[in-house]
Amino acid sequence: MGFFDTFGNIAVITAAAGMILYAVIKGVPVFDTFLDGAREGLQTAFRIAPALAALMLCVSMVRASGLPDAAEQWLSPLTGTLRLPSETVPLMLLRPISGSGALAVVRQIFTDVGPDSYAGRVASVMMGSTETTFYTVTVYYGSVGIQKTGCTIPAALTADLTGMLFAALTVTLLLQA
Repeated sequence: MGFFDTFGNIAVITAAAGMILYAVIKGVPVFDTFLDGAREGLQTAFRIAPALAALMLCVSMVRASGLPDAAEQWLSPLTGTLRLPSETVPLMLLRPISGSGALAVVRQIFTDVGPDSYAGRVASVMMGSTETTFYTVTVYYGSVGIQKTGCTIPAALTADLTGMLFAALTVTLLLQA
């Protein structure tokens, strides 16, 4: 085990012990508070479970339909104009829906063309500069019982699209010199 692993483990244990000690000094019933938090977490999990199940079904349907591969072919003229590697089109479709699906696409890009390729670098920057929008909205809005998302999803998808387009620009300007 390296220095940073050991330091990280010690830091986590020290922080947890420090919080417990502080709570005890302040007279907080630590175990009861912990149980209340765990109960609240389970209630939240049960409340958002239907929405998460629907989201996972949608992700599976999109992947099984072959839509990402077809979109890659259909959008290749546009992606070429925008200097977006065509390999990243499936990533652009799945990233707002599923982090694990997007990660599988990135792994496939790395396998096919390499992590240091232009497509691999753009995919890496896309993963870091975008969000699993639908998952995040489902979890956070579902946990507090909000039914109507208003402008949240259009605004978040616009931010994702901006991140994806600027990923290619950033890689072109900074890493392809």
